[in-house]
Amino acid sequence: MKKNILITGALGHIGSKLIRYLPKYIDGNFILIDNFYAERYCSLFNLPKNVSYEFYDFDINQVNLNNFIKKKIDIVIHLAAFTDATKSLENKKKYLENNIEITKKILEFCKKKRARLIYISSTSIYGTQKKLVNENCRIDDLKPQSPYAISKFEEEKLINKYDKKYKLKNTILRFGTIFGVSEGMRFHTAVNKFCYQASMKQKITVWKTALYQKRPYLDLIDGVRSILFVIENNLFDGEIYNVLTHNLTVNDIVLEIKKKYKKQKIKFVNSPIMNQLSYEVSTKKFFNEGFVYKGDISKGIMKTLKLLELK
Repeated sequence: MKKNILITGALGHIGSKLIRYLPKYIDGNFILIDNFYAERYCSLFNLPKNVSYEFYDFDINQVNLNNFIKKKIDIVIHLAAFTDATKSLENKKKYLENNIEITKKILEFCKKKRARLIYISSTSIYGTQKKLVNENCRIDDLKPQSPYAISKFEEEKLINKYDKKYKLKNTILRFGTIFGVSEGMRFHTAVNKFCYQASMKQKITVWKTALYQKRPYLDLIDGVRSILFVIENNLFDGEIYNVLTHNLTVNDIVLEIKKKYKKQKIKFVNSPIMNQLSYEVSTKKFFNEGFVYKGDISKGIMKTLKLLELK
């Protein structure tokens, strides 16, 4: 029997890849929601044939979902959010209210529909950490540095409340910083931004404190594979899983780009997130469930650079 799978933020960097990837492995009806906030119209171009898609163009915060989605929903994959951490510093109230309110509405919808939830969170919740950190990190030790990261932290707590109070079946995936190509890809995250700057013959802009700091990065293919893994293994256990392909320094990424652009230069800039230092994130918990990572930073960067290459 076909699964009815609802995907919020379906046209974004992750969503536009996911809506093409899942139908290869799941016989389902895919209900897509996006409000075109980032105007990624091209994410709807050339969708796979013979796949059941429904698309809704609205802001979840402005409607009653139940008035639009009347059919039974088996799984909700919640991607919708304002995601630019740097811009969130200038728009704290907007980011917190938008992201948290959307998730409240999604949780109420899941409760009513008895749908299982996959929530895409972020490893930025960890903030500054002195040693390898895992999902057992105490709440008091989590140090989100931006309003975006704080919103993810608050949304996780909301999901946990619904889990305990209403037995809502869910899984939280804390994604590292995404890199890789998709129809709706964004360029405000580190790897993609650096690739864009190098391709446009610009200096790569790096925060003064960041060159040798380690951060978690996630190949987009591993991101969509992790969501499929949860569905195929019915891993709706109320747990949190870190999902990332590599812990890398910014310098590691620059060196990969220099394999193509050997004379690439760096420009150091002041960071508005001054306290965010190095942190490494463990993937052991998700690996122990059987998930095998297949992404690769070198291949991901070269594919992005080739896409951006000016003839």
